Amino acid sequence: MTIKIGDRLPEGKLAEFIDTETEGCKLGPNRFEVTELVKGKTIAIFGVPGAFTPTCSAQHVPSYLANAAALKAKGVDEIWCISVNDPFVMGAWGREEKATGIIRMMADGSAIYSKALGLDADFTKFGMGVRSQRYSLLAVDGVVTQLNVEEGGHYEVSGAETLLTQIA
Repeated sequence: MTIKIGDRLPEGKLAEFIDTETEGCKLGPNRFEVTELVKGKTIAIFGVPGAFTPTCSAQHVPSYLANAAALKAKGVDEIWCISVNDPFVMGAWGREEKATGIIRMMADGSAIYSKALGLDADFTKFGMGVRSQRYSLLAVDGVVTQLNVEEGGHYEVSGAETLLTQIA
């Protein structure tokens, strides 16, 4: 069942490659419990089918990079990109996109979290296996307040520009 507005984000873990060691976060891949990360925060999340893929790299990530300050000005504490890739790939993609410190590149390596959201997609016929649908959502203290899911391979409603219009 697909998550909807008013639902609480499901429990689950995502991994992030940490480039600079800090207290509580070692260098390299770190796994985080989603419910702990979202407590008391407003999070803009966008899901993409894959790191380094054309639309994801040319449009989706750049949309959030270009609008990060505007999202923060509207009360967004963090921006996350979730993709069904491993944390090493997500870390490399974040560095390539110059997203470090702006967008948290969150790895859902086996699509477990995407499935929990009900936003997984089977791209086996394209040789990509199970991936994430393309979407965006806004979560306030773990509760979904906005949700924009793309239809069949499009990029029309999940960019940062749409979320900006939906935040009061």
